[in-house]
Amino acid sequence: MKFVRQCPIGPFFVDFACCERKIIVEVDGGTHGTEQELVRDRAREDYLEAQGFRIFRAQNQNVYDNLDGLLDTLLALIGKGRA
Repeated sequence: MKFVRQCPIGPFFVDFACCERKIIVEVDGGTHGTEQELVRDRAREDYLEAQGFRIFRAQNQNVYDNLDGLLDTLLALIGKGRA
């Protein structure tokens, strides 16, 4: 599987995308907590999901503290989408 960093999809750039498997990985920092940001994220997710993508969200801190666990969860998600 090939993931591309800062991949453009429609009017958005996503953190990482595997277009072949239609998986997006978003790594969220502290800028995804206000009501306005959550509304914007939801509209963005709605668009990306309408394009057939599944979105996997991870918090920055989990990337640093639990990378193995995040990768296991991501691989499980990808495995569910296999034909």
